[in-house]
Amino acid sequence: MAAWMQQVLDWLEPARPDAAAPPIAAPTVPRSRPLRPAGGPAAQAGVFSHPEASREVLLAGVRVAYRLQRARRRSIGFTVGPEGLAVRAPGWVTLAAVDAALQDKADWILRKLGEAQARRRQQEDARIVWSEGALLPYLGGRLRLCLDPSQRRAGLQPAGDPGPAALYLGLPRDAQPAQIRDAAQAWFMRQARAHFTARLDHFAPRLGVQYRSLRLSSAATRWGSARSDGSIRLNWRLLHYREPIIDYVVAHELAHLRVMDHSPRFWDVVHSVVPDYAALRQQLRGQPAPPWE
Repeated sequence: MAAWMQQVLDWLEPARPDAAAPPIAAPTVPRSRPLRPAGGPAAQAGVFSHPEASREVLLAGVRVAYRLQRARRRSIGFTVGPEGLAVRAPGWVTLAAVDAALQDKADWILRKLGEAQARRRQQEDARIVWSEGALLPYLGGRLRLCLDPSQRRAGLQPAGDPGPAALYLGLPRDAQPAQIRDAAQAWFMRQARAHFTARLDHFAPRLGVQYRSLRLSSAATRWGSARSDGSIRLNWRLLHYREPIIDYVVAHELAHLRVMDHSPRFWDVVHSVVPDYAALRQQLRGQPAPPWE
């Protein structure tokens, strides 16, 4: 299941015209054009720009630089991901037809680009500064990192009044950010394995399935996966979220041991153990996890 789901839309083209058919008329909407060199007026004016952009277009007054790729396919496809807008089009489709497709779906494209931009800003705001006193989201709450050179206190300590719970790491005061991050990650991964195992053991009997193994994932774009042989992968960074959200992901992956697709039957299986899965799914999508860098 994707941690940050790319938004994909296909704009179906009519069947390829034969040689006797008249050429496709140029649209009356503004055309896209090759991207000017970086730093030029068009690049500076762009609001949304893909790092591998080769063309740009004006959509509802907003300049969008996008990547255009020719591909063996029957339709024009749009993908809005973290990097921006990418367009894949058959080699026989004219640039005029690409222009028309972009203008036809301008509202959708701009909405998804805006959502992606807002999500990137959220992630940047949540970026962790790896030093003593840093706050980490944990099970919907927060932990404060504390360094303990004496190593007398280790692990999670109850929250003060007021204040978040403390996660003590046995590191010197002058520990480097990478050392602090790695020690915190090791603790999170131990907690993740214990928490996920308990929730898998809770939901598997209720769903009438058996899982064979659990592996922790550090994937950037997936929260979990399941294979037909019963092996489950779950992203340890799920510990940033509230327990009901974690339960949704666990149930989602176990449900795949009964239905290996996302058909209505699959969602009925998920609903049988997590009735509010739709709301939890939306919360997971709307709350980006902080980058661990």
